[in-house]
Amino acid sequence: MEAPFRFPIETPGGFRAVLRFTAFRNIWFAQLAAQLADKFLLFSLIILAFKISGGSTPVAIVLLTYTVPSVLLAPPAGVIADRVNRKQIMMWSNFGRAAAVALIPLAALVPGLRNDFLHLLLITLVFSSVGQLFAPAEAAVIPTILPRSALITANSMALLTMVLTLVVGGALAPILSRIDLYTPYWMAAVLLTIAGALIFASDIPPLERTHEPPVKESRNRFHRMMVDIKEGLDALRASRGLMLAFGQVSIAVLVLFMLFTLAPAYVSHVIGIAAQDSYVILGPATGGAILSAVLLGQFLRHVDRSRILIGSLIANGITLLALAAVPQAMVQVPDLRVHARITGAVFSLLLGIEFGAIMIPAITYLMESTSDELRGRIFALLYMVINGVTALPVLAAAALSDLVGTAHVIGGLGVLLVAGAVTFAIAGRRAFAPAPQS
Repeated sequence: MEAPFRFPIETPGGFRAVLRFTAFRNIWFAQLAAQLADKFLLFSLIILAFKISGGSTPVAIVLLTYTVPSVLLAPPAGVIADRVNRKQIMMWSNFGRAAAVALIPLAALVPGLRNDFLHLLLITLVFSSVGQLFAPAEAAVIPTILPRSALITANSMALLTMVLTLVVGGALAPILSRIDLYTPYWMAAVLLTIAGALIFASDIPPLERTHEPPVKESRNRFHRMMVDIKEGLDALRASRGLMLAFGQVSIAVLVLFMLFTLAPAYVSHVIGIAAQDSYVILGPATGGAILSAVLLGQFLRHVDRSRILIGSLIANGITLLALAAVPQAMVQVPDLRVHARITGAVFSLLLGIEFGAIMIPAITYLMESTSDELRGRIFALLYMVINGVTALPVLAAAALSDLVGTAHVIGGLGVLLVAGAVTFAIAGRRAFAPAPQS
């Protein structure tokens, strides 16, 4: 197995320094455009599906169609990212998605399809399936175009992009839909076309091709893909550090999803304000994630990542325990109830900061510690876990919240996080020790 790619000279970090690398700058702007287009589509689909069907069930079916490919197709997408030219994958996945999303307003011009629900499902499925190819290829490319010291800044910028496009896309999609129901789709098509053009203009190192005998190459391609997927799983299981980083990212996303899922119940039953005011929780959490990305990417690049991870996990658990204790605290300290919104907002801000402080160093470690020939498969497996497996605990937490109360569920999660942080501190810190500089 070849060693991870290393630049001969390590350069100073920071957002401005990282953006001096032309290939990364193009890819980052392409990611910004593509993710904004993706969020336009996601939120606009909710509006369009409800308008066509008039019910919530079809909306849920559309969202399920949007998310299922991320679970089923992620492993094959990782194999493709490790076997095929990654620049071509990223470029054509953007152009392909642009064509797919443009079909939605074009289909509306056909009288029989304007109010049809099935064609919307089919286009959504195609869009999401093609999009699965982009993320593993992008994650595999980043360490080949940046020096090692710049990776934590690059991942901070990726987190910023994810959070900002979610906020901007969620805000602009309904506004653009008021101008015309299909305006967001045209905007998304344009943005994805721009993203594809930026990738086309990028100088991305090609993969080193390995040539097999024609007979072996043509024999049972499905079996070969399964072997490649198993190779990625074996590499993941063989490394304690990779397994820990994998777990850290999954935990960070799981906590964030639970926060979004339980926010309406928490603000209503625990803090005692209207469920519609869940922005009191979600807004500061988003701001905290942005703040964390800025701090880690710009100012705290050289802090020991194992300390960041352990500290963030413990802080995350303590913050959740404090959130769970808010009802009792309000009984003991009446002033807290008067300032319930501020109390909830402060804790949510802390959770957002801790989310970034867990996720960014862990993803950076995954990039640094995987070889170029396996990196696409490792990240594809990560995306599959994030999109699929984490959904089950979130559903379980929501059900438990209805049975035993939101505060108890949040408190239990806090205990698990603190216990996990202690275990990590005892068993796993060496795995995250910085690798020697080359």
